[in-house]
Amino acid sequence: MTDLMDIIKQRRSVRSYQAKEVSDEQLNRLLEAIQWSPSWANTQCWEIVVVRDQGVKEDLAEVLPKTNPARKHFAEAPVVLAVCGKLNSSGYYKGEVTTKFGDWFMFDLGLATQSLCLTAHDLGLGTVITGLFDQDKAKGVLNVPEGYELVSLIPVGYPAKETAPPKRREISEFTHYDSF
Repeated sequence: MTDLMDIIKQRRSVRSYQAKEVSDEQLNRLLEAIQWSPSWANTQCWEIVVVRDQGVKEDLAEVLPKTNPARKHFAEAPVVLAVCGKLNSSGYYKGEVTTKFGDWFMFDLGLATQSLCLTAHDLGLGTVITGLFDQDKAKGVLNVPEGYELVSLIPVGYPAKETAPPKRREISEFTHYDSF
């Protein structure tokens, strides 16, 4: 069994993929990781669109700006997962927002995305969390209904190459005790 801290430290953003399929079993493990992610009051506000169709992946690649480094190999990934969130659910009680920050769906989707990406790495797969794209055009490509937002597109596949870890801040640089 792999140590969780090793998985966290070894996970990388992967932008190019081998021409090797992701199995249904692997895909189901990724979806199970999302299923068991924590969420506000167990609202589970996530909706995932699984994209395997090459034409749809190419249409999604077109909504990424040319400056996005994920665009070049985006459609080569065997699977793209579109992470959507139901609005006015997470962070709400009796229809009223309960926190200063409003709708909590972005936080819950972040938790689900982290679970997904760490599980993918543990399975030998690579991912990159793609957030720089035209969400409205992508929603149209995927027929995302009103009341939901498409937050990220996550290509999934076997990494084409190994990459070095990025420099990380020292713990002492971001940790404060008893007061900021």
